[in-house]
Amino acid sequence: MRYFCLPLFVLAVLLPAQPFSPLPPVREQAAIQQEWLRLRLERLLPPLLRKHGLDMWVVVSREYNEDPVFHSLVSPTMFAARRRTIYVFFDQGAERGIERLALGGGSNGGLYEVYRDPTPVSGNATRELWGEGQWLLLKKVIEERKPRKIGINISRTHAFADGLTAGEYEQMVEYLGPEITKRFQRSELLALEYVEARLPEMMPRYRELMGVAHELIRRAFSAEVIKPGMTTNQDVVWWLRQQVADRSLGTWFQPSVRVQRQAKAVATAASFLSEDGPVVIERGDVLHVDFGVQGLRLNTDTQHMGYVLKVGETVAPAGIVKALGKAKRMQDLLLERMKPGRSGNEVLAETLAQVLDEGIRGTVYSHPIGDHGHGAGPIIGLWDRQQGVPGRGDVPLKTGTWFSIELSARTPVAEWDGQELFVGMEEEAWLTPGGKMEWVLPRQERYHLVK
Repeated sequence: MRYFCLPLFVLAVLLPAQPFSPLPPVREQAAIQQEWLRLRLERLLPPLLRKHGLDMWVVVSREYNEDPVFHSLVSPTMFAARRRTIYVFFDQGAERGIERLALGGGSNGGLYEVYRDPTPVSGNATRELWGEGQWLLLKKVIEERKPRKIGINISRTHAFADGLTAGEYEQMVEYLGPEITKRFQRSELLALEYVEARLPEMMPRYRELMGVAHELIRRAFSAEVIKPGMTTNQDVVWWLRQQVADRSLGTWFQPSVRVQRQAKAVATAASFLSEDGPVVIERGDVLHVDFGVQGLRLNTDTQHMGYVLKVGETVAPAGIVKALGKAKRMQDLLLERMKPGRSGNEVLAETLAQVLDEGIRGTVYSHPIGDHGHGAGPIIGLWDRQQGVPGRGDVPLKTGTWFSIELSARTPVAEWDGQELFVGMEEEAWLTPGGKMEWVLPRQERYHLVK
């Protein structure tokens, strides 16, 4: 029997309209993000500068080649550096706080003191800083403030702290001279920890964003979207993309929907059917989705499992349910070991040892999340690096950090004649001020069922 797939535009007509996300209009979102920026600059940055022994931090960005930390330092209405933008943060002491200067670019809603070229163009208009004059002004600013240690963003380990390009660094050395450049200090942990740090004020909105992701997955893995024998995995992928776009949200990676079924039904021993081409979803299939939503300059990352009921079934087979339980057990083991001050590599090693002791064939590859999908902070394994990750995995866990608890287990399924089933799960959790890991939203406890 030949199957056919309904085009996406036909599916869109057939499916009922759904309410938009609970997030407020974009103008209100911008006001929320602006307040978050103010709090980050006023509340988070001063103790970080002092913790790392820096008097000044210089962040240099050129248009469309921005430092990774740039978007964590600017207003939501600023999408790129203006020609060249140099941000200078100078510690004036506990009473006066951190001076914030913008050598080029705008004030970001009054959060930065802006320097411009005083040479008039016409009337009272002034030109933007440019070329040599911009570097000479930076030199003047530094000479007037006399910082002992100047942080710059160079790192061999952390991408978030390696935003100073070779070309910009060469010009800094040329124009600032040896007396200033000898005070340079690589500020990789300052940049990393600033991007990593979350505000408590962000969590309510993040839960709303997570709620959008969970709700769309629930609908995607239901009879609303999937018609067994007709709908393909790629239909579901593009339905998710369209739903995100309709809500004026984004995604930071292409969603994936993978299909597993009993091997004898596909004449191959491989569990997963092709991901490159469309696969028609059939009854008895197990589904896996990887989906991330982007909004308010925050990111989610979620993996859930679904099952397509056979005729006469009301629940998934016991062996398939057991496989989900193995992955949930791994989540529990991992969260129990995620404590402040412990490194990602320590957490990984202890978790995997317990996973092995309990007879689970599992892999752990969890990561921070927030301003970026694969966020700043300690990573806990990579899917292909289960022995630990030097450098990036040596970073200690800190309270307040958000994590994507990402892992997988492979379990033989009796109903599939012992064929292994891959169960990949991913949920957001955070390390509370009390030092305990908690889910942002309740995790997936059972399969999404397609009737």
